[in-house]
Amino acid sequence: MGVTDGDTLKLLVDNQQYKIRLAEIDTPEKGQPWGKNATKALSEKVFREEVRIGVIDTDRYGRLIGRIWLDGRDINRELVAEGHAWVYRRYMTDHSLLEDEESARSNQIGLWSLDNPIPPWDWRRGGRAIVMPGSLNPDCGAKRYCREMRSCEEAMFYLTECGLSRLDGDSDGVPCESICR
Repeated sequence: MGVTDGDTLKLLVDNQQYKIRLAEIDTPEKGQPWGKNATKALSEKVFREEVRIGVIDTDRYGRLIGRIWLDGRDINRELVAEGHAWVYRRYMTDHSLLEDEESARSNQIGLWSLDNPIPPWDWRRGGRAIVMPGSLNPDCGAKRYCREMRSCEEAMFYLTECGLSRLDGDSDGVPCESICR
């Protein structure tokens, strides 16, 4: 088994490989804040484990859409409850997942600890547009490095509003780890 990202994995069954997309959830993309965390969370749960897949459909890319079960645990639900995924409202059938998402959000767990988490469906539509530092926001000054930041809030502003991705060296959505602990 291989984990592609936070909501997709490859499964080998009888020498045939299947690509599985987790149903009803959407995790941050690889280059998006919290993307690596979501991928790691899924990997830690299912890598080298024997899982059961409840296949629901096949998507336009030929991936099986399903719910992943491990020892009676609903892995899709766990990812939402632990703040690694949004409920994908467009494809949602289990409305109780919204309660898990709201609990993670209100407790600021996982991606909900970020100042302004962008849903992956918005990110894919261009929410991640590359911005030259300071080019769109007139409030962006000349600061470029963590050592120049006075607070975590200022570092987050430069990351999210000025496009200064260098402040987030490990792409976890938290800039300047030395001041944003």
